[in-house]
Amino acid sequence: MAQTPSSSIDHLSEHELTAKLEPELLPKHVAVIMDGNGRWAELRRLPRIAGHREGINSVRETITQCLELGIQALTIYAFSQENWNRPTQEISALMGLLEHYLSTERASLIEQRVRFRAIGRLELLPESAQHWVHTTEKETAHLDKMVLTVALSYGGRAEIVDAVRALLDDARAGAIQPEQLDEATIQRYLYTHPLPDPDLLIRTSGETRISNFLLWQLAYTELYFTPTLWPDFRRREFLLALLEYQKRERRFGRILSTVSS
Repeated sequence: MAQTPSSSIDHLSEHELTAKLEPELLPKHVAVIMDGNGRWAELRRLPRIAGHREGINSVRETITQCLELGIQALTIYAFSQENWNRPTQEISALMGLLEHYLSTERASLIEQRVRFRAIGRLELLPESAQHWVHTTEKETAHLDKMVLTVALSYGGRAEIVDAVRALLDDARAGAIQPEQLDEATIQRYLYTHPLPDPDLLIRTSGETRISNFLLWQLAYTELYFTPTLWPDFRRREFLLALLEYQKRERRFGRILSTVSS
């Protein structure tokens, strides 16, 4: 599990950190739990929504950095099913912020050739938010440089329940037989299909749990936890996460073969 960045590279500049990256060892798909927006604002005696607004700048920088490095997919946890339990005023502000982001950033996504996808029980979103989500998905559907997936009204257990329901519907219709069922089949029914599973999960703010996020997909994902609050997670922090990731040995349950001298 992770880890605060190694002190041996703490003094290096962003340029020096970037030079240490090995392109062949970079993740293809990064997932992020963007935690700490509220705490960031509270530390500055600002309304909680100010932290979420500042967090958008971190999203913007992370997208740009993924594009620069050739990372093919970025999946971010923006609003969980549990977040519906927050005060009505905060939920309304968050939905407004979502609509503002999609309406103002859509042109930038298109220019950068980023495909936007939303996953979760999107029917629970306000109609105006659903409109901007579906519009952005439609207008970027043909883009292929990177896939940005935003989890909204999302829960990992709910995703599995929805996958099982869809699978049972197909089974009742005769489209699939029980003996055909395997892990690859189930994966095709998940919200994230056809994306590969994340190689790296980053969670900010010092919490060390996955909070009902991508429960199926994270089975063999490398986990990186940092105390940095999401609004402060910028280029340098992302580089440190990637450098830690490229030191990992990804065995997927196997024992790496060794050559005796």
